[in-house]
Amino acid sequence: MIRVHIFVEGQTEETFVRELLYEHFLAKNIYLNPILVKTSSTSKGGVVSYAKIKPQINRKCLEDESAFVTTMFDLYGLPNDFPGSSSLPKTSNPFQKAAYLEQNMGKDIGHENFIPNLLVHEFEGLLYSNPQAFSAWFGKSVVSILQADRNAFPSPEHINDNPLTAPSKRIRNCCDGYDKPLHGSLVAIDIGLDSIRQQCQHFNQWLLSIENLNNP
Repeated sequence: MIRVHIFVEGQTEETFVRELLYEHFLAKNIYLNPILVKTSSTSKGGVVSYAKIKPQINRKCLEDESAFVTTMFDLYGLPNDFPGSSSLPKTSNPFQKAAYLEQNMGKDIGHENFIPNLLVHEFEGLLYSNPQAFSAWFGKSVVSILQADRNAFPSPEHINDNPLTAPSKRIRNCCDGYDKPLHGSLVAIDIGLDSIRQQCQHFNQWLLSIENLNNP
């Protein structure tokens, strides 16, 4: 069985891997193991500094060379020391930004069993794949607001990374009491993996790259 270690930013992403991705890939003979990044000797979660997460990724690539290592980090809010951030080309295409930074991270880590990946623009963007799913938790009134946000962009992954209008900020503004660790994975489960993959091409390409590990 192929093993894939996935470094994630927080508990929401960890639950997402376990609840939405694990069984799907297990059926394809691929075992996923989410790993919550450490920010200090006592704290976990968040990519606050690339210098802090690089040794963790590097160590896992070396200690388990028969497995693959990948990441599930948000493109939005990456730290300034992230590889390629100082030379990022000026483009409005979020997929080009993600690809450029992923390529630079891949070169910086430098291990053949490493698959760099960023979420465009952040985890909450995936939830815009079906705004209707929010109604079960926050009432029907929020659906029209979220749907209007979604309709303003070509895809959920295009919803912008401005500090005031990033997906998470939009959701919190209209969904009173939204708590990412609690609601994030629950809404994603209600949406379903297939719907998210259909709406989010960059996310889908990442999953395809993992699925294709069975077809070298």
